Amino acid sequence: MSAFQKETVLSVRHWTESLFSFTATRDPGFRFQNGQFAMIGLEVEGKPLMRAYSMASANHEEALEFFSIKVQDGPLTSRLQKIREGDIILVGRKATGTLITGNLIPGKRLLLLSTGTGLAPFASLIKDPDVYENYETIVLAHGCRQVSELAYGEHVVEGLRDHEFFGPLIRDKLVYYPTVTREPFRNRGRITDLIASNQLFDDIGQPGLDVRNDRIMLCGSPAMLEELPAMFSARGFVEGNHSQPGHFVIEKAFVER
Repeated sequence: MSAFQKETVLSVRHWTESLFSFTATRDPGFRFQNGQFAMIGLEVEGKPLMRAYSMASANHEEALEFFSIKVQDGPLTSRLQKIREGDIILVGRKATGTLITGNLIPGKRLLLLSTGTGLAPFASLIKDPDVYENYETIVLAHGCRQVSELAYGEHVVEGLRDHEFFGPLIRDKLVYYPTVTREPFRNRGRITDLIASNQLFDDIGQPGLDVRNDRIMLCGSPAMLEELPAMFSARGFVEGNHSQPGHFVIEKAFVER
């Protein structure tokens, strides 16, 4: 168990029947870059039961925050969804992940494309002052099946709009684009299709994809992570990683589905 730190749950909020978020204490020695993930979980029968979770909190915040799906028969989430304030969770001592700005070559517009709980690392990144320093525009797109599943993302963005420091930055630079596939909503459709048709860019009043200016991060469903990189590669975008920065990066570590 020495690879894990015991942390205390501070709050839990259930957004829908299938989504919840929670905060926990943060060991002063735990360091991470915005956009990274860590192994978190519970002690079950004396052994750690762990899964990869992106930090939804920023690295300058005192508490840790996570955004999770509920899987009724999932080995971890069937238990994790029942946590309450005061419970103990395990957090791995080391953070990692590809969704960090250092894995992208410099650009002017940053596209953060997510579905479902793939929003979590971007909830961290849009609270990073350096992101606003390095990019002229940040577009946060979040795709879900139903309108209710957008609630957490809307809550995060709304909180930043009211924030003393981030409020002015967001007004000038952050474009939030929620979209759903199964209910009436102002934005309808899969993120993949909305980018392919240029509808997303038309809706926000901005030019379409441009390899000279656009840098992209992806986190979400397997389908999106298969289709969009192929589309980007066909348009001359190069995938980046820790050893070689590129035009776009992907996070392939997922919480159980």
